[in-house]
Parts: sequence; structure tokens; C-alpha cells
Amino acid sequence: MARQPRVKAKADLATIWGVVIAGTGILGGLLLEGGHIQDIAQLTAAFIVLGGTLGAVMVNTPLPILSGAMKRFRHVIFDRIGSPDSLTDEIIAYATKARKNGLVSLEHDAEKVLDPFLKKVLNLAVDGADIQDIRKMMDLQIDIEEQYAMAEARVFESAGGYSPTIGIIGAVLGLIQVMKNLANIDQVGHGIAVAFVATVYGVALANIFLLPAANKMKTRIRQDTQRKELILEGVAGIVEGLNPKIIRSKLEAYRCSEPVVKKPAGRPVQPVSQPAAPVSRPA
Repeated sequence: MARQPRVKAKADLATIWGVVIAGTGILGGLLLEGGHIQDIAQLTAAFIVLGGTLGAVMVNTPLPILSGAMKRFRHVIFDRIGSPDSLTDEIIAYATKARKNGLVSLEHDAEKVLDPFLKKVLNLAVDGADIQDIRKMMDLQIDIEEQYAMAEARVFESAGGYSPTIGIIGAVLGLIQVMKNLANIDQVGHGIAVAFVATVYGVALANIFLLPAANKMKTRIRQDTQRKELILEGVAGIVEGLNPKIIRSKLEAYRCSEPVVKKPAGRPVQPVSQPAAPVSRPA
């Protein structure tokens, strides 16, 4: 049986075009209002906003999580989430072989699988582990990996909260310099305009890049969690000896394009309270 092919990373055109369109809209509006690119091209303001935001994030975030967040940034620009259909076909092929030749026949195939999660689950199944134990172990792994990944995504979310404030700090610093030159009214007007460029940088960095990047990361994380749940459900069906057609029917539910956000365990949804019916009183 052929090994599962590696998922090739492809550029996320939505991210690329989104940044281009946002930048074009802002700069185009500036030019239409009679402004110039040089009006907002301030190296000092960029230095204050970028340096201050990075420093605040480093104070807020443990170094291992910060390092992981930098590595996870590529998920914003590149998409490595494979199609659920191809993964389903791979699992159905294993299910068909196991149904004909027994679960042990997948031993050599499991060693050749490239997906680490699928390889681990298949090996556990071939080794004869109980399906309930497999579910418990792999559900725990899914939850832990998701928690770490979400912590890395929140690094960009926190940076998006700091950058506008750092921009205001930069504006105040610029106004302090303006106040030193009140005697020259021409320089005062120019200095005030330059001072507010830092605010523009801070707000733009947060709302065009940092916060959208954090949300894109969270979407990728939920997609990856959904992929692992598909694998676990498929292998569980193989262990239980289900018909491959039934397994495929169960896995078709994962074709949903929008991942479902998992509710925290142990927190049941509370029913909406209804107004109490009026109590009839005897006349």
C-alpha cells in the first residue's frame, strides 16, 4: 500500500491579497486626500512601535511559547492542511485491508505512514490496545497540543493589543518634542503631523496584521484538531471491525469547511430559563 503523500505547503492567497488590498486602500485614500507617502514614512515612529510592541510581548510571554509562535507564523502565509477527502480515502484503504486480512496485516503499512498522528494511532491499534484506551490517550494528546498551539496564537493577539498603545506613546513623545519648538509655528504644525504617525502605525499594525494573523492561526489550529479527530474516529472504526462503507459515512461529517469549536469538557450547556407560569389563585 502506498504511503500517505506529504501535504505540500501552498501560499494562502487570502492572506497575501488581504494585506495588499488593505495597504492599497489606506495609501490610496491618503493620496486621494492630497497627501504624500512621505507624510507617513517615519522611521522613528516605526522603530518605537515595533520595538515597544516586541518588548511588551517578550515581557508577557514565556520564551518557549514566543519561539513557537514565531515558527507558527508560517501557517498564516502557507496552508498545509490537507483535504479531508484524501485522508478519508487513505483510512478507508486501511479499513478494507484490515477487514480482509485482519488488523495485524496493517503492521508494515503503519510503519510507512508519514503523518505522525496517524502512525501513532495505527501502531496502537495493531499492537492490540483497547479502543477505549486509545481514545483516552489520543484525546489527551489532541487537547494538550491544541492548548499549546492556542497559546502560541495568543502571542499575536496580545501583540495586537499592545501596538496601538505603543503608538500613542510614540505620539506623546513626538508632541513633547513639538512643545520644545513652540516659538516656530511652522515647525509646530509639521511636528504634530509627524507625531501622530506613530499612532497610525500602531493601529494599522494591530488591525491589518497582528489580530487577523492570530485569528488565522486559530482557524488553522481548529482545522488540525478536526483532522486528528477524523483520524481517531476512522482508526476506531477499523478496530471495531466496521464495514468500510460505514466508516466512510461517519468520516464524511468532517467535510464541513468551517471547523467546529470544541466546548470545554465538564461544562454542560445550561438551558435557557423560561419564565415561570402564573400561579392560579382561588377567587
